[in-house]
Amino acid sequence: MKLIQETDRLIRFTRFGMINCFLVKEDDGFTLVDTGLAGSSAGIIDSALRLGASIRRVILTHAHLDHIGSLDSLAQRFPGLSIAIGQREARLLRRDFALDAGESGKWLIGFPGAKAAPTLLLQEGDYVGSLQAVCSPGHTPGHMSYLDVRDGTLLAGDSFTTQTGIVAAGVFKFYFPFPAWFSWNKMLAAESAKKLRDLKPARLAVGHGRTVDSPVSAMDKAVDLAFRQCEKLLH
Repeated sequence: MKLIQETDRLIRFTRFGMINCFLVKEDDGFTLVDTGLAGSSAGIIDSALRLGASIRRVILTHAHLDHIGSLDSLAQRFPGLSIAIGQREARLLRRDFALDAGESGKWLIGFPGAKAAPTLLLQEGDYVGSLQAVCSPGHTPGHMSYLDVRDGTLLAGDSFTTQTGIVAAGVFKFYFPFPAWFSWNKMLAAESAKKLRDLKPARLAVGHGRTVDSPVSAMDKAVDLAFRQCEKLLH
């Protein structure tokens, strides 16, 4: 696991050069955004302690295996750990795959579930420390992103990737098909990408790829491509 200090408040952990989770510094310690793959917890905990603070809470963008893999081991290490996730996504954390009326998308895969139960279910606009919850469904039915209101950093989970430039969830590129393959609803993902772009973040931090400063212009192009691909599917 590699540690990258993005800003004074933001630390990125990356495994295999492609799977990220983040520590966000708060006055009382760290908020961990996502938990990476299974086997990541020891490295995360040790790094946090070396940085001079402990992990106070975990918030999850969504319930895919590469984002919740170390949740149970962290919960065992820290009894009473605060765990927050979007209210809709919480059902996927317990492997409830039932869809609500009006919901549709691909078959839901990649959700191993967790024994640890969330202690806080988030709605649009809720705060966890300095992070404001932003509903961004599409990649999954209840995907959440988080805006650090102190400096405009957007922790966007898998609503975007940055491994081959900024790409919105659901977009197919022949040489990089993963955002399309692993996203549940392409149109919802495009709409969420536009919503996140409209926040005009100062910095974009994602689950897969490097963190990008001043990302709005590139997000514009990504959103445009996402909607163009959706239009082609409708014709």
